[in-house]
Amino acid sequence: MTFYYDDLKLGQSAFISHTVTERDIQLFGEATGDMNPVHFDEEYAKKTVFRGRVAHGVLSIGFMSAVIGNELPGPGTIFISANTEFKAPVRIGDAVLTTVTVKELRENRRVVLDCRCEVDGKLVVTGEALVMAPKKPAPEV
Repeated sequence: MTFYYDDLKLGQSAFISHTVTERDIQLFGEATGDMNPVHFDEEYAKKTVFRGRVAHGVLSIGFMSAVIGNELPGPGTIFISANTEFKAPVRIGDAVLTTVTVKELRENRRVVLDCRCEVDGKLVVTGEALVMAPKKPAPEV
């Protein structure tokens, strides 16, 4: 479902949950070329601050994009910019709950969205996205 700009309300939210898998890590690495061993090599990753393999941080931004593009505002939304902060690592097997909330409605169909990713109630990524919401189509005559 698409929420057109005129239908959006401050505080309106949508969410998805996704459990990170080995396949997600592999596909993301292949698609982006980011083959950092902290994502693929347990022995290497154990020697880092993470003390084990972690998912690509940007994968969580992808979850935010999925909520924005599929749920709120939904299909037809144009992602303009994002400002994110990584708070904690996401690991294989973690169920990431991603919530997007309408924070501000601006002119020219611009919408500021508060974005949060949590694992077991712990904030792992926070951010703000600026998008252009879809325009309601003109009625057919």
